[in-house]
Amino acid sequence: MIHEITRRESLAGALAVPIAPYATVSSDEAGLDAAGRRSGLRFGSALSAWAHGASMDNPAYAALLQVDCGLLVAENEMKWQHLRPAPGQFDFAAFDRIMAWAAQHRMAVRGHNLLWQRRKWMPTWLERYDFGARPAKSAGEILVNHITTVTRRYGKRIASYDVVNEAVTPETGALEETALSHALGGTEATLDLAFRTAHEQAPHAELVYNDYMSWEPGNAAHRAGVLRLLEGFRRRGVPVHGLGVQSHIVTAGLDTGGSARSYERDWRHFLDAVTGMGYRLLITELDVRDNGLPADIVVRDRGVAEYARRYLDVMLSYPQLRDVVAWGLCDRFSWIGPVERRADKAARRPCPYDADYRAKPLRAAIAQALAAAPPRPA
Repeated sequence: MIHEITRRESLAGALAVPIAPYATVSSDEAGLDAAGRRSGLRFGSALSAWAHGASMDNPAYAALLQVDCGLLVAENEMKWQHLRPAPGQFDFAAFDRIMAWAAQHRMAVRGHNLLWQRRKWMPTWLERYDFGARPAKSAGEILVNHITTVTRRYGKRIASYDVVNEAVTPETGALEETALSHALGGTEATLDLAFRTAHEQAPHAELVYNDYMSWEPGNAAHRAGVLRLLEGFRRRGVPVHGLGVQSHIVTAGLDTGGSARSYERDWRHFLDAVTGMGYRLLITELDVRDNGLPADIVVRDRGVAEYARRYLDVMLSYPQLRDVVAWGLCDRFSWIGPVERRADKAARRPCPYDADYRAKPLRAAIAQALAAAPPRPA
């Protein structure tokens, strides 16, 4: 029988009975953020400013945000290619709307991101820019101006930034290079300047390096490269406070528990190394690719939920982690489907809610993991 959470049920009751496929959640129910707050955690999600999508202008999606989130992050609206369409031009209109809606609903906002260290995600004008006879000076001025303009505009309204996103090449662990970093004399110099500028302009803010290294097999080189980068930041005295673990995790079939257990040792070794250097942890972009699972929705959703719960239990065992952010709440708008289709053509189901905005077992798994997490230090 489908379990529908009613207004009369307590949060404890809701967590005690897993949410079956197609359950509904009332707008006045205690949500995922409330489940986490009891342990000193926050829960949030990505959203868009574009109507009819994963947007606050879409009433159905906005309702999910209001039920479950205390923290928001713009999916695209703060990225260079959207925020800075030309060298001397900024367009803050879309992101300002997100900020205004968050303030109206008393939600915090994370800044994502101040620099995406990948050529294909930098604006075309910057990749083709003529840096002139003194390229390092010119490139430095562009980067400093960008970070200064953004951080000054939002001041203390943003208390956490992904300053740099995805600077490590997954296959090799080497650092990515862009036209900007080439002009500045290298990627390390570019990233250091980005963090030092962010710290100077937003000394109140948590400054995060964000990347998608994961616990599944095939990520060893990526993890090693991230550790080298973090070690270099510490050695050079760069003001980096935390590692954003994107958490685009991938199932490997029906034995979700067994596969998760097999990944845990190396993953804990990685997290121990990160926290041992004094870094905080954040889950910044959580969703689940349902690889290797049957097309049957009931079986598939259960596998996704079990796998995510094991992953979250590992992550939340680290007291250095306080924020859990989903990369979207609803399957209808997930980035994963258009990017990577299943071989059987079944629609992907990576989010806590299905394409019709109904709660799935994944939402229950997240709620239970948040509620069961050890309390964070004061």
